[in-house]
Amino acid sequence: MSAFSAASAVSKEGDGQYGAVLSPQWAVGDRPHGGYLLAVVARAALDAGACVAGDLAPDPLVVSAQFLRPPSCAPALIRTSVLRTGRTVTVVHAVLEQDGQPCVDATVTCGVLPDGAASWLDVPPLPASPPADAIDISAHPRNVFKLANACRMRLDAATAGFATGRTGLPPRVRVWVQPAGEPPDPLFALVAGDVSPPVVFNLGHRGWSPTVQLTALLRARPAPGWLRVQAEARAVHGPWFDEDHTVIDSSGALICQTRQLAMAPRS
Repeated sequence: MSAFSAASAVSKEGDGQYGAVLSPQWAVGDRPHGGYLLAVVARAALDAGACVAGDLAPDPLVVSAQFLRPPSCAPALIRTSVLRTGRTVTVVHAVLEQDGQPCVDATVTCGVLPDGAASWLDVPPLPASPPADAIDISAHPRNVFKLANACRMRLDAATAGFATGRTGLPPRVRVWVQPAGEPPDPLFALVAGDVSPPVVFNLGHRGWSPTVQLTALLRARPAPGWLRVQAEARAVHGPWFDEDHTVIDSSGALICQTRQLAMAPRS
């Protein structure tokens, strides 16, 4: 298995429970990355849904999660319960716990992602591959985005002002990302849907920016190659900011849309 497959793997422990080992390679600082946590939780929910609905629920369609407390990079338990089964969707509740404390409380809607081209599409015009001057943040000596070492990740130098010492740019960042050693799948798209450093960094707000709630809509299975991402905020108001990610694959298809509410660090 590739690094992402191994790091997001879960093991059945009976009665709707799954074990996982949260990898320090897929972390920001010393805490697991939020999109990576969604992928781990969704993997357990998909297995629980498949046990009931079989091939009617192979893919995540929606993942909506409350981040209650940050887990550590250590073993974790995921408790699942199937809330609904049907011919179109199966809904699974999944809670990731550590030391008996709930850390991520998620509802995962499982179904079948569509094939073929979209009948209508409106996505940002991002290049299919990173430009020549794109920033590899894994090479930065003070990089805290450890997941940038576990996958290929590039920042657009024109929009990531915080990475080049500029301030006052709009809270909008473009990123290219792909897993190492395997093509991207819908679970890795959840990582891409939270992959950007907090866009408020461009406004001078630097520091830990914890996600409170994140909802991801999965739209299609990604083609091999780079996933291109545009992350942006609509408002930074008081201690709060929103952040939307639009994830597009190498073929130009819309793969994932996410919206989160997070806390902005002080400027």
